[in-house]
Amino acid sequence: MKRVLIALLVAALTLVALVAYLNLRGEEKIAPAAPTGSAAQLVERGAYLARVGNCMTCHTDRGGAAFAGGRAIATPFGVVYSSNLTGDPKTGIGAWSADEFWRAMHNGRSRDGRLLYPAFPYPNYTTVTRADSDAIFAFLRSQPGVQQANKEHGLRWPFNTQVALAVWRALYFSPGSYVEDTRKSAEWNRGAYLVEGLGHCAACHTARNALGASANMMDLSGGLIPMQNWYAPALTSAAEAGVADWPVQDVVRVMQTGVSPRGSVLGPMAEVVLHSTQHWSDTDLRSMAVFLKALPQTAPPQVPREPTRVGTTVAERGAKLYEQHCVQCHGDQGQGVPGAYPPLAGNRAVLMPQTANLVQIVLHGGYAPATAGNPRPFGMPPYVLTLNDADIATVLTHIRTSWGNAAPIVTEFDVARQRTSTTQ
Repeated sequence: MKRVLIALLVAALTLVALVAYLNLRGEEKIAPAAPTGSAAQLVERGAYLARVGNCMTCHTDRGGAAFAGGRAIATPFGVVYSSNLTGDPKTGIGAWSADEFWRAMHNGRSRDGRLLYPAFPYPNYTTVTRADSDAIFAFLRSQPGVQQANKEHGLRWPFNTQVALAVWRALYFSPGSYVEDTRKSAEWNRGAYLVEGLGHCAACHTARNALGASANMMDLSGGLIPMQNWYAPALTSAAEAGVADWPVQDVVRVMQTGVSPRGSVLGPMAEVVLHSTQHWSDTDLRSMAVFLKALPQTAPPQVPREPTRVGTTVAERGAKLYEQHCVQCHGDQGQGVPGAYPPLAGNRAVLMPQTANLVQIVLHGGYAPATAGNPRPFGMPPYVLTLNDADIATVLTHIRTSWGNAAPIVTEFDVARQRTSTTQ
């Protein structure tokens, strides 16, 4: 019995040591980047990079001061509140050093060594260069200090413990850096660096496991966004959001304005375009487009497109609902109106097996962002108070099975699940 206890103790100590070791990887000190311009130029570059990273969206509460934190971020494990990034020395980062800010970005550790929750996407930001980190820090320190204490997170046990977070990090996080692919162009590498790092595209476009981790930060094969129940479509699939066959200028346009001849953005992606990508430089937008176009694409399965069998009652009811609520904008043949309302016939967003986005759009409306290049976007009103679950399922089934569309039906359960489980 004594030997068993000793063996268990040794195993436990070994496990603790392993977790500690894995959490200390990448803790080497990297010297601040050598300045390449004036202090004003460093701040200006940091302001641009903060836009690229979309920092203000999460670190600004609704109606609150910019970067002062306090915004609630719902997760499957409870609520995380964003921190104060203003220059206030007591409640913000006014007393931080560039080294400490770099450690937060690269290692996911706060100034006091506390492990940070990955709602702050340091699993992506770990690839950001020291020079870019220093520029962002210079910009944030230049912002007016706002005295606003950080809120205590509302996470459930054991997810609210540093021990649980240490185990999670040991399993799923390893500090890294971007390594250029010498076989690719400088433009491709710049795009890869932006997508992998500050752009943190994988935070939405990669599926997560039960513990909220992604196996591969550059998988980009699509995933349901936790708590929001919008589906971030696969950037590696021609049947979802792949852009391999798009002209570069159309990719740039949709990321800069929210609309293009090949598609438009809605939902959470509309926020990304509004607050971040519309402000990117033309050079960076083109680099991102070049990278996204080069992603390996998964071909859709080659199966006969036979009409989906729909009962007569559902077909008639769906056609009537479409005529009452949809035909004026989307046309009697689902053809849409160029430059205003998207076609529904042959639209890959309509045909995807994952129907979450369609239900969300009908329930809560669909709006492209109001950008400098498209200041008055057309939109779709919400029907959450107009149509019940059965009506929405029926009209979506009509849309997915008409005008040559041959997608599976939408069930009343599909709609009810979205209506009751979405955090708005």
